[in-house]
Amino acid sequence: MSETNDDFGYLRANWTAVRERVDAACRDAGRAPAEVSILPVSKTFGTDAIRAAVALGLHRFGENKVQEIREKAGPLADCGIEWVVIGHLQTNKAKDVARLASEVQSLDRLDLAEALDRRLQAEGRALEVLIQVKTSPEESKHGLPPDELPAFLAALRNLDTLRVRGLMTMAVNAEDPAPVRACFRLLRELRDRMTAQGHDLPRLSMGMSGDFPLAIAEGATEVRIGTAIFGRRA
Repeated sequence: MSETNDDFGYLRANWTAVRERVDAACRDAGRAPAEVSILPVSKTFGTDAIRAAVALGLHRFGENKVQEIREKAGPLADCGIEWVVIGHLQTNKAKDVARLASEVQSLDRLDLAEALDRRLQAEGRALEVLIQVKTSPEESKHGLPPDELPAFLAALRNLDTLRVRGLMTMAVNAEDPAPVRACFRLLRELRDRMTAQGHDLPRLSMGMSGDFPLAIAEGATEVRIGTAIFGRRA
């Protein structure tokens, strides 16, 4: 049996609570709440949950896997959703990304950028991208090494279909807030250095359900929230 929007009544309360917590974190950091947007992360949740979120006025959703976007895009075609790829991306998924996604936040290497550029040219469209930088020492975390960022930005200037808007990172998973905050601070400092060199990088996507107040304190312009909105994943 298909679930109805009534089955997802908790989403409204969760969304309101998350927005209030983000706004409070902004005020605590001396920032205006309007400076920080929220990207709802819908990975592993079905089309009924996403449709209920759309009914609340949400239209951008982050997904880790391109396969999930492919499976959800058809049934939700009437919802006007902008799909944002936030997970590690293989070059063989470039075709689907070029066709279905509105943004990639996990661009981290040149061969992927070139594959996306070729597919986007074939589709006749462009794509907004954020460069994922590895600020955590954990092997499980992906991203471009920080010292390679200047050369990577220079190379991307030759790919007209990729519109670089900023940087993204995932912080270390730690109980101590100090190393978590250090990851976010590093991304902001990298952005500031690149801006001084003439790159326009207004966006910093960093912070998730468990650490977004620290990210906001360090300058995040967008936080990626899944569990606190949709609930715990199976």
